[in-house]
Amino acid sequence: MNDLLKQRIGRLLDSLSDERGYEILDYIEFLDSKYAERGRPGGILAKITETVEDTMRAGKLPIQAISGTMGVMDSAAKIMKGLAAAGHAVVDEAVKAAESASKPPAESAITQVRSELKSPSESP
Repeated sequence: MNDLLKQRIGRLLDSLSDERGYEILDYIEFLDSKYAERGRPGGILAKITETVEDTMRAGKLPIQAISGTMGVMDSAAKIMKGLAAAGHAVVDEAVKAAESASKPPAESAITQVRSELKSPSESP
């Protein structure tokens, strides 16, 4: 779907109530199941969130409760993504440290001298 069409649909959706939004979601999911050419993207957190939302909707819970729960779950997903990114950064740094520790001392000294020559530090 092109960006202009997405923006147009988004503007129309912004003016609707949550109840109408869920009706539209039902219709889109119906169309997706009938005409989908590819699987929906999403990780385990997206699947869990959708399952919880569908269960709450099937239980006829108030729209406000569903919206609030989805907001909390969205926040939790963002936190988990941030933690995953931080974990990746830690692993990358550990790999770099392990690689530099495994270099022969002479090579490490040469590398250090080269880096100092590229960016000289101020002498007192």
